[in-house]
Amino acid sequence: MDRRYLAFDIEIAKILPAEVSDLKAHRPLGITCAATLAEGDAEARLWFTKESNSWPAPTMSRDDLSELVDFLSAQVEAGFTILTWNGLGFDFDILAEESGRHDDCKRLALGHVDMMFHVFCEKGFPVGLDAAAQGMGVRGKPPGMSGVLAPELWAAGKTSEVLDYVAHDCEITLEVAAVSRQRSDFAWITRRGSRSRLPLRSGWLTVEQALRLPKPDTSWMTSPMPRTHFTGWLR
Repeated sequence: MDRRYLAFDIEIAKILPAEVSDLKAHRPLGITCAATLAEGDAEARLWFTKESNSWPAPTMSRDDLSELVDFLSAQVEAGFTILTWNGLGFDFDILAEESGRHDDCKRLALGHVDMMFHVFCEKGFPVGLDAAAQGMGVRGKPPGMSGVLAPELWAAGKTSEVLDYVAHDCEITLEVAAVSRQRSDFAWITRRGSRSRLPLRSGWLTVEQALRLPKPDTSWMTSPMPRTHFTGWLR
């Protein structure tokens, strides 16, 4: 299926230790900034709240987050399909909480393409964006930069670095989608360093479509992750 994608990503405000694996257990997390990037556009649109001196605020205001939700909804109406990496289990969940627009975010989440969630529904385990970038032969995240480090940099006033980072994540997401569309195939690098593949004969599925896939055999896993890990907030 040929879609016009609009990549979307957020960065959180709460500073947490690097060893924390479940960020959402420490919510509310706040949102410092977000980025949206449509296929064909040269640059991402950056979203953040400005203080009276025009400097980026510590967190985005509810009004500005609501404006972001309105923008995403308008882009869907205009024919774009929102594209994320783990947007179902994280970005839309946090946006729903911080904006107060739960119903709208739920609708957007179900109708968008979360490539990581599609892979999870097929394979029974998630794959990281960097592993996907390496597998598809596209540029990955900047060395030494991560979503965990972003809140510290933002709080330290290094907001331009975080804005570049969130925009870059959107670029990577679009590039992974573009290459996989050309190949009708998705590949990633496993933790063992080998390459694994997933055929995409019908392209990427929306969250709603991926949820209809039969659950994979996870009997070989000690503690398989349930789909509710990503979908629980929808209820």
